[in-house]
Amino acid sequence: MEVERSDIRLALPSKGPLSEPTLALLNNAGLHIHKPNPRQYQASLPALPGVVVLFQRPGDIVVSVCEGSVDFGITGGDMLAERARDNDAVLAIHPALGFGHCTLNVITPESWMNVEQIADLHAVQARLGRSLRVATKFPNLTRNFFVRHGLSHAELIPAEGTLEIAPTIGYADLITDLVSTGATLRDNRLKKLHDGQILASQGTLIANRTSLRRCPEVLAVARQLLEFIVAHLRATETVHIFANMRGDNPQAIAQRMFTQSVIGGLQGPTLSPVITRQGEAWYAANLIVRRAELVQAIAELRQVGGSGVVVTPVTYIFEEEPLEYQNMLKMLEE
Repeated sequence: MEVERSDIRLALPSKGPLSEPTLALLNNAGLHIHKPNPRQYQASLPALPGVVVLFQRPGDIVVSVCEGSVDFGITGGDMLAERARDNDAVLAIHPALGFGHCTLNVITPESWMNVEQIADLHAVQARLGRSLRVATKFPNLTRNFFVRHGLSHAELIPAEGTLEIAPTIGYADLITDLVSTGATLRDNRLKKLHDGQILASQGTLIANRTSLRRCPEVLAVARQLLEFIVAHLRATETVHIFANMRGDNPQAIAQRMFTQSVIGGLQGPTLSPVITRQGEAWYAANLIVRRAELVQAIAELRQVGGSGVVVTPVTYIFEEEPLEYQNMLKMLEE
């Protein structure tokens, strides 16, 4: 039976590789989590006073959001795909938070010299004279993947903890597991199959569909979360540049800047007069460029007479209503 409650709940990973990056993202986006006691499984979010923060395991977060006992959660896309499957009660309202990147892969021993792709597993199965045994923490995703590749008789062995040892000690022939750098596979003499990627995953913001539909306060929180997270993620890719430009008027300076490929801006540079003691004609140029293009931007500014270049990080870039919020509203109409 559904229990009535007045609070709005956000679940965050309590441990594991998603825990610290999640807190870092929220803090950097101005959504600081206040947790006086590190052993507590509840905290507050001062920027959103009506929100209660809970800490759960990433898989449990998906279940809680699906059931509606939690309104929002940050978890891995892998857990969402495994635990939610076709459950339309949960929406991925921001599926790419930019951390926790990994892939779920089919992994075999390096000693299987002639096994490089999924099709080769049929020959292995024939040689063994029995079904393949696959240790995994993701039975649903693994089963669906193997069925699609004609290996529906593979025996799945649900497992927790370290899977890399399974082929060595013999309780499984191969495994499916998450891979980030691949160092652990190399250390344990394992390899990914070339076409064995089941899923690409990263941190994902999810929400309960019914809560969003029924409660205007929950919808408002969704908008605020997306506004600040999207604005921050957009800003992390850019820097703010301030430079002094000599010129007779802003139009002449802008025309020089338009001849360059990076410093012209989208609509154009922002130029304002500098009041000098000698009455010389100087203007201050402010522009935003992609961080990856910073070196080129400085060279171009110098090319057109810029000096005194100052570069600062950008915390937020708020533009129109976030596309993620618009997409969420569309999903709620389905």
